[in-house]
Amino acid sequence: MTEVDENQKLKRGLKTRHLSMIAIGGSIGTGVFLASGSAIHQAGPGGALVAYIAIGIMVYFLMTSLGELASHMPVAGSFSTYASRFVDPALGFALGWNYWYNWAITIAVELSAGALIMKYWFPDVPGIVWSASFLALMFGLNVLSVRGYGESEYWFSFIKVSTVIIFLVVGFMMIFGIMGGEPIGFRNFTVDEAPFPGGFMGIIGVFMIAGFSFQGTELIGVAAGESENPRKNVPRAVRQVFWRILLFYTLTILVIGLILPYTHPNLVGGDVDQIAKSPFTMVFERAGLAFAASVMNAVILTSVLSAGNSGMYASTRMLWQLAVEGKAPKIFSKLNKGGVPIYSLLLTTVVGMVAFLASLVGDGTIYAWLLNASGLSGFLVWLGIAISHYRFRRAFIRQGRSLEELGYQAKWFPFGPLFAFALCTVVISGQNYQAFLGDSIDWYGLLVSYIGLPLFILLWLGYKWKNKTKVIPLEECRLDPVEDD
Repeated sequence: MTEVDENQKLKRGLKTRHLSMIAIGGSIGTGVFLASGSAIHQAGPGGALVAYIAIGIMVYFLMTSLGELASHMPVAGSFSTYASRFVDPALGFALGWNYWYNWAITIAVELSAGALIMKYWFPDVPGIVWSASFLALMFGLNVLSVRGYGESEYWFSFIKVSTVIIFLVVGFMMIFGIMGGEPIGFRNFTVDEAPFPGGFMGIIGVFMIAGFSFQGTELIGVAAGESENPRKNVPRAVRQVFWRILLFYTLTILVIGLILPYTHPNLVGGDVDQIAKSPFTMVFERAGLAFAASVMNAVILTSVLSAGNSGMYASTRMLWQLAVEGKAPKIFSKLNKGGVPIYSLLLTTVVGMVAFLASLVGDGTIYAWLLNASGLSGFLVWLGIAISHYRFRRAFIRQGRSLEELGYQAKWFPFGPLFAFALCTVVISGQNYQAFLGDSIDWYGLLVSYIGLPLFILLWLGYKWKNKTKVIPLEECRLDPVEDD
C-alpha cells in the first residue's frame, strides 16, 4: 500500500457497461423481490401501481437532474459537492456525512440479511460465519481497484435483471393462459374492494415502500467520478432510467397484482427470512416451477450482496471526497496503489461490522436506533439533488453561460426538480403518519421514525455555526468542473 498526496485523483476505471448496469441494477433489490407484495396488500393492485408510478416519475426527474450535474462535474462526492458549490457548504457537509453513515449502516443490514438467507440451505451453521464471510468478500471486491466493484456489480445486476425479465415473461404467459392453466385476466383487479381498497391514505403509505425500493439509483452520481468518459456515459445511463422504471417496477407490480389477489395472506410478508412469501416465488410456483423458492433464495442473496457491495463503494467514495474537501480528517483522502481510498474503506468496513455486532447484543435496541437514524437519508439526499440542480441551472444562466456547453440537459426544467422536491417533502413528512391516527399521538413512534431528521439538521447547523457559512449567491457559484480546479 502506497500513501499518495490527498489530491491524487481516483482512477477512471468504470467502463460504459459497468455504469449502465449500475444504473439499471442500482435500485433492483429486496424492494422489488419482497416488499412489492406488502405494497399491493396495503394499497391494492391499483393503489400500489399509482404509488410506484408517481415515485418512479419523481426518481426519473431526479436522475435527469443528477445526470446534468454529473456529466458536467463528475466527482465522487456527487451531491455533497454540488450542494457545497451551488447552495451552502454546510448543506454539502451534512449531505455527505449523512450519506456515508447511511450506507455504512446498510452494510450491517445486508450482513444480517445474508446470514438469514444462508440458513435456508445451511440451518446449522452459525449466522455470524456467513456475515463475516460476506464482509470479507465485499471488502475484497472493493480494495483492489474500482474495476473490482464495477465488474462484480455488473454481474450482480445482470442476475437481478435476468430474473425480473423471466418473471415478467412467465407472468404474462400465465395472465393470458399460455402457462399455468386457465387465463387469469383482470379478475384480481376487481375482487372485493380492488383496485383501491386502502383509498388515498393507502397510496400515501405505499409511497414510503416505493421510495425505499428506488433508493440506490443515485449511485450513478457517485460512480461518475470514476467513469472512463462521464460526459458520454452518464447521460447514456440516465436515459435508461425511464425504461428501468417502466419495466422493472411498473410491470412487476402490474403482473403481481393481476396474478395474486391483494388479500392473499402471504403478501403481508416482506422480510428476507420469508423467501417463500416473496410474490416472485408464489408466481413461479403457481406456474408449476417447483424449484422457485430455492432459485429466488439465490437471487435475493445476490441482491443482498449487491446492496452491501454498493454500500461499501458509495460510502468509501463519499468519505474520501469529504476528506479531500477538508470536511473529514485528511487521512481518509489517502489512496492505495490501485487508486482506492484505503483508509476510508477500512473505516467504513469497521463501522459496518460494529453496527452488525450491535444487532447481536441484547435485543438489538442499539442497532434498531442506528437503523432508524439512517432511514430518511435517501430522501434527504434526493432533496439535496433537486435543490442543487435547480440552483446550478439558475446560476449557469445568471452567469451568462450557454446551455449548449452542458454534456446533458435535463428536460422539463424547472418542473423536474420542483416536482421531485415537493414529492420528497411529502414522503418525508408522511414517514409515520400512522402515529397521528390513534386516540393519542404516538410520540415514541414519531421519535423512532424521524430521528434522522434532527441529526441531519444538527450536522448542517453545527457546520454552519462553526464556519459561518452562508447561502452562495448565484453569481458566485463555481461552475467549472472540479477537474479544472
